Amino acid sequence: MRKIYRLSVLTAIMAMIMPYSLYAQLEIKPEFRSNPDNEPLEVHPVPHPRQLKWQETEFYAFFHYGMNTYTGLEWGNGDEDRSIFAPTAAPDVRQWLQVAKDAGMRGGIAVVKHHDGFCLWPTETTEHNVTNSGNEYGRAVNIPRDFADAARELDMKYGFYVSPWDRNSVYYGTDKYVKDVFLKQCAELAKYGTDQFEMWFDGANGGSGYYGGKNTTVNVDRATYYDVPNLRDSIHKICPDCVMWGVGGEARWIGNEAGWAGETNWSPENRDYAPEGNGMYGSENGWFWFPGESDAKATNMGWFYHDGESPLTPERLFQMYLETVGRNATLILNIPPDKAGVLPQASVNSLVGMGNLIKERLGNDLALKATIEASNTRSAGVNRNYEPSNMNDDDKDTYWASDDGIVENTIQLNWEQAQTVRYVEIMEYIAKGQRVKRFHIETSEDGKEWTRRATNVETSTIGYKRIIPLHGSTSNSYGSGYKVKALRIVIEESKACPLISKVAVY
Repeated sequence: MRKIYRLSVLTAIMAMIMPYSLYAQLEIKPEFRSNPDNEPLEVHPVPHPRQLKWQETEFYAFFHYGMNTYTGLEWGNGDEDRSIFAPTAAPDVRQWLQVAKDAGMRGGIAVVKHHDGFCLWPTETTEHNVTNSGNEYGRAVNIPRDFADAARELDMKYGFYVSPWDRNSVYYGTDKYVKDVFLKQCAELAKYGTDQFEMWFDGANGGSGYYGGKNTTVNVDRATYYDVPNLRDSIHKICPDCVMWGVGGEARWIGNEAGWAGETNWSPENRDYAPEGNGMYGSENGWFWFPGESDAKATNMGWFYHDGESPLTPERLFQMYLETVGRNATLILNIPPDKAGVLPQASVNSLVGMGNLIKERLGNDLALKATIEASNTRSAGVNRNYEPSNMNDDDKDTYWASDDGIVENTIQLNWEQAQTVRYVEIMEYIAKGQRVKRFHIETSEDGKEWTRRATNVETSTIGYKRIIPLHGSTSNSYGSGYKVKALRIVIEESKACPLISKVAVY
């Protein structure tokens, strides 16, 4: 057991007033921390429970819908006539979420206010909202209310994008905007459901805009202007599991909008990181648990709907999945509703096709049929064991661990009959921190001769989840596979004893 040395208050006072020669004779008594389950110590930083729940969402939808859907713009100036927002039918948010669910997603985030400042709910903070829309469909819109209701009905997680930047508001750039507009809008949105999993704050720092008729340029320092500590505290009181993305400082932009994360990707990071340079990779010795989210478009034009757009192919979307969820990031995939407030059929077909690929290629876990062993296993505690079988028991709360100080380990899976395998999925037990720094994978057709696989893949970090195509390609990932009777994961380097909660083979 680890010894903890603690000075008593009296000892500390005496240390200040007594000569060093006398103080040096004081006895410092050791105390012992009880650890009946022999649990490994945490490797800091570690995630907050809400960040763990957020990471477990893995793959979710982004729905950009609003004034820009009808103007054809991506960033409205804020001077758009409110009557332009005139849906040709009532927006069908349930259809949005049903398609997302069919694509294998676990949730969705609806844009309810973009940079143009137009709010898709009846808000008390501005006249620039749906109550002043151009037709009866528009005036009846309340996206946060209907989206939250549909998500609960479909057992999907949900959240909202609300732009901190507001090109319509005359108050933007002043304290009044933060206090009486932005923070109040966030508080209004929080009341649509205490079970929200994410609130999305774009990183735009201001610029040119209408600003209530000023038609000027306003820039702010996002690190201080939006009163983020107060924002986090107030939202968490209402929505305790709601992660504040981007400006909110609880999950980071992965650093590109192309649907990929770095093969080396640490969840620890520093809040002053350069997003364009390091967002894809994180920092091994970062001070904060600041995991990456990859936002990407499922269509070939903008974030909002544009006439003539086409969806990406299911194969391309599956590649994005491998390069984000399969690299210790989450994937938020944008599907823009059209002017009738529904997802176009071409997008629906592509997304459902992607969901089918995920089920077909990553749905039959061969590890469940394997015996599994490890080169070293930690001694069991009173209520917990660390056996290799914890890695293929389909329980996210159990894990294999080695003894303290044993950072090089081999995990081996064996089958009685040879299996055709293409992917290996590995998950660390990240509640106690991210640890693995380098590993590789080998396979054997006879259980005797071994061949290293995915040699052109950077097998460094694992994190929450890592999916390795054994032939080394994510762009043409399926292939013919390998006949395998045994497979081993060799952990070459780790910050501390590795903790692996799952090994899956497909």
